[in-house]
Amino acid sequence: MSLRLELDGRIATLVIDRPDKRNAMSFAMWRAIPELVERVRADDAVRVLVVRGGEHFSAGADIGEFGELRRGVEATARYSAVVHAGEQALATLEKPTIASVDGFCVGGGCELALACDIRIASARARFGITPAKLGIVYSLTATKRLVDVVGPSWAKQVLLTGELVDAAVALRIGLVNEVVEDLGARTAELAAVIASRAPVSVLGMKQIVDRVVAGEREESAEVAELYDAAVRSAEYAEGVAAFLEKRAPVF
Repeated sequence: MSLRLELDGRIATLVIDRPDKRNAMSFAMWRAIPELVERVRADDAVRVLVVRGGEHFSAGADIGEFGELRRGVEATARYSAVVHAGEQALATLEKPTIASVDGFCVGGGCELALACDIRIASARARFGITPAKLGIVYSLTATKRLVDVVGPSWAKQVLLTGELVDAAVALRIGLVNEVVEDLGARTAELAAVIASRAPVSVLGMKQIVDRVVAGEREESAEVAELYDAAVRSAEYAEGVAAFLEKRAPVF
């Protein structure tokens, strides 16, 4: 399989490994994502998921399969449903996710990166979403995610032109959080920092940010429960004790 899950203590890594195709996502790879993400969700030891490729993050969907798997409206709908399920599995994972992007991050590859909470890129990374080059209309869910990240004007430019943007532009428009020299080291450092923080805080704050992005503006019973769960947690007690004792907390 050109998609694999690696586990290393508190950090899991979803590796896209199809270098002969610049990590283009085959139908089988899209279909495998939900099960791999579910393994991360079910593993209480894992606190952070990193998604990475190799020389390239991903050049997008494998267009070579389109003639067979996207022939006609019904076949295209089935294909799109599998892609959507893969993207949503990643986007709705309760645990924090980091896309570590090198090389090409295009089309479906960019869709996967946008489904992550944080995107870190090398200076040689290139980003683009190219439905306008293929006669395809990008899904509403994926389009909203792009708009949420870069705003409507840049989303239109990216989608309507299909042009690639370099890492410097991606950083300027908010498509990536950081552009770094040593991508592997910075990704590992960031994942380790997040994994060391109180899970009750990390998971609760991720949920609240997602609720704000989804349009919530008022407090709710569900959000109040997140506050209460934190106060009742052993992590809160440990965090306060560590502060008073002038030591690092152990979560």
